[in-house]
This record gives sequence, structure tokens and C-alpha cells, in this order.
Amino acid sequence: MRFRIATAAALLVPALPGPAAAQESVRDRIASLEVRELLFTPVRPREETVGGVTVYFLPDHELPLVTFYAVFKGGVSNLPRDYLAAASAMPTMLRSGGTATLPPDSVDLRIESLALAMSFGQGGGSASSWVNSLAEHLDEAVPLWAAMLREPRFDPARVEQWRGAELERVRRRGDDPASLAYSRFNRIMYGDHPIGWEMNAGDLEPGDVAEERLRHVHEALFCPGNMVLGVAGDVDWDRAEALLGQVLSGWPPCSGNLLEYPVPDIRRDPGVFVIHKPIEQSVVIAAHSSSLRQGDTPAYFASRIGNSILGASGLSSRLNTEVRTREGLAYGASSLWTASRRNDGLLGAVTRTRPESTLAAARLLLEVPGSMRDAPPAGEEVARVVNEAVNGFVFNFGTPLQVVSRSMTYHTLDLPEDWLERYLRGIQRVTPGAVHDVFRDQLDPARMTILLVGDTTRFDGSPSELGTVTILEEDPPPPPPDPSPPRGSPRSPG
Repeated sequence: MRFRIATAAALLVPALPGPAAAQESVRDRIASLEVRELLFTPVRPREETVGGVTVYFLPDHELPLVTFYAVFKGGVSNLPRDYLAAASAMPTMLRSGGTATLPPDSVDLRIESLALAMSFGQGGGSASSWVNSLAEHLDEAVPLWAAMLREPRFDPARVEQWRGAELERVRRRGDDPASLAYSRFNRIMYGDHPIGWEMNAGDLEPGDVAEERLRHVHEALFCPGNMVLGVAGDVDWDRAEALLGQVLSGWPPCSGNLLEYPVPDIRRDPGVFVIHKPIEQSVVIAAHSSSLRQGDTPAYFASRIGNSILGASGLSSRLNTEVRTREGLAYGASSLWTASRRNDGLLGAVTRTRPESTLAAARLLLEVPGSMRDAPPAGEEVARVVNEAVNGFVFNFGTPLQVVSRSMTYHTLDLPEDWLERYLRGIQRVTPGAVHDVFRDQLDPARMTILLVGDTTRFDGSPSELGTVTILEEDPPPPPPDPSPPRGSPRSPG
């Protein structure tokens, strides 16, 4: 993969002492420098198989540290609504709920005595966990980590502690207007789909996190048939393979209780939704559905460059130039353009502003994206964004764990192993005309759904000026009284 390092003469010259002529001479010399094109060969991990599970392995003997990493396909989106609390609690329970043979305090003591770093999490349709250990402690660290993944205790006191903390989080959700706005906007756009679900007190009754529900989620998610593994650090393959064999030996197969991911029915109609909240900054979100999918296509790569030009590239983006620099309405604004492999996403923008400029900011969130439809971006805009990506390419290979975890992610998403290189080649081919075409194809400001969260008594006009208005309460509606019906068919455990 070839890419050229850019010079920064314009940034260096102002700091140089001396008369203007001398500075100009230095500027000319710097500008005339030629940097040879660099040939970079991306590092790739070895792909192995242990017990039928794919393993990505990359040794690194610089430091005596080793990381074992596991990713499991599936999550909240593959379970009925009445398992929302149990699925949401799972990462915390695996870390803090003890194992079949060790109570929580003993697990904590073992982690501390071995100086382990450990993580459990979920999101984006998958769950993950890793443990980082000194190489000399692997024979103790890896079995402990495996026991936490395979044989959780679900200690009742820790479960109740999580439930109480989650109830308090639900109660205080409105304290953060941005979180409230994002959560409610997802609800508006996705409805009764996992992306649109909002946890509330009705989801957190004691029975919602009963042991049988936790076991149901665990047996469906945390099993070899859903798993991909990674190992990076100061360890040879023979030792890593032996430890992974111990991890997988006797691990029960997946229960088959995961459901197929439900295809979201994203809102198509425009509208304005308003939540009155007496705060000093309004939150404004405007977006509509986009049919663009992630893939090795010119349109996808053009959309990534276009999104950066519009608002994803920070202070130099068009949205920030208009909303922040020229109009002074907000500290910043950003665009969003989600594109998954399987389903439609969202295209739009978000900002925060004074109540007295709420409608003015909302209009800019419609007008600035519209400018991307009206005319192609300047060649300099495209070149700037592409150069930023190219010059940062090497930082994707900063550590062996980065390389391994990225390979695991691509495996989980069914992306080719050289996706990063394909992405870089793709964006380097993007032209202003391609950006213009993809915005004309995908963006329609008249279809935008707009959410305003703020003190409506101080707004700079009526929200009805933007479209048909629906008033929402700050607290979300309760979930259906009966369990949600199954969606699709169970997925096979393999």
C-alpha cells in the first residue's frame, strides 16, 4: 500500500524569526522538498483453528505481556424485549458476579493478585471480552478468565446491585439532555426495534433479571458456535494453542435461542418532534433513512468522504464552518451517516445551541447538507479529507492487539480480511463528482425528521415553522404488558 507524507510548510513558517524575505525563502525551500513514496506492507495475524473456533494470532516479544480476546456474535438485538434487562446486565455480571467455584470477592482478589487487566462489553450486535496478563501468569490468568466467561455464578447480591444502579440511571436519564435526545430519536426512527428500545422501570422488575433469564441469555450468546478468538503478545503459538484448548474443552454448544436480527422498519415520513425541558442548551437532531450499505463500492467510499466534508471531520467541516464560525450558534455541529452491511441507516446532523437560536440552528442542519446536493465539493475539500485518512493509515497498526482485534471484527461482520486496505484504495479514488452523486441519490432535506429538546418558552419561533409538530413527554412510554412475540426463527447453534 503506497501513500505520500504531506509537508506542513504553512504551519512552520510563521514561527520562524527574521524578515519576510527570509521567511519566504524558507517557505520556498520547504515547499520544494520531495518525499519519496513509501511502500507499507500491512501486518496480518496468523489465522488458526482450535476446537472448531477461528483464532487470530500475532506474537510480539517486545514486552512480557499477552492479551487473550474473545468476540461473540449476537446481543440484545437477537432476543425478545422481555430479555432486555438480562442481556444488558450480562457484561457486568460476567465481570463482577463470580464463577461457579469462586464468589465475587475471591474473583476480585485473584484479578488483583495477578495484576490482570480485564474487560467485558457488548454493542453493535456482538459481545466481547479480553484479559491482559504478564506472560508468566498466563497459566493462572487464562483459566480464570475462561471460568468467568463459561461458568458465571450470577451472585444474587451483585445482580440486585446492578438492578438498583440501572433503576437510578433510568431515573436520572433526563439529567443529560444529549443522551435523552439520542435515545428518544432512536425510538422515533426505529420504533419497537432493539435500536429504538429505551430501558425503563418496567423492564427492571426483579423477575427481569432472575437467574433463569440470565442463564437463557448466557447459554445463547457465550458459546463456541458464536465465538472468534484472538491472541497477541509475548507468547508462542504452541503455548497459546494449549491454553485455548483448555478454554474450549467441554464448553457446551450454543443453545440455539438467539433469534435472527430483525430488519428495522425505519421511519420514512418527515416530522418535527419536541420535548420541552427547561435547560440552557437545546439539542437539535435532524436525519432521515439512507439505503446506502457498507461495501466495496464507489458510492460507499464517496459517502465516507462526503460525510467527513459535511460534518464528521471536526472544526474544518462545512457544518462547523457555518454553525460555529459564521453564525456563532454553537460550539460545534456534526453529521452522521450510518451504513451497515445488512440494513438501512441514517443520514443527518446534530448540534447543541442556545434556546433562543434553536430554530435557526435547525434550519442550518437542513441547509448545509443540502449544499452537498446542490454542487460538487471543491477538489481541495476532497483532497484534505483523503489526505487525513491516508496519513493516519499507519496508526491502525500501532499494536499487535489492534491488528488482531480488527481481524476479529472483520470476521464477525463478514468483511474481507484486507478491508482496511480496500477502504484506503476506495477513498483515494473518490472524486468531487462521486460525492455529489451520492448526496443527490441519498439526501432529501424535505424528508428529515427533526427532534428539538429544550426550553420551548425561549425558542426563536414556533417549531411548526419546520413542519408538523408532535409533542413528546420527557419520560418514555412503558413497554408492552405482555412479552414481545418472537421475531423470525431461532438461529442454528453452529
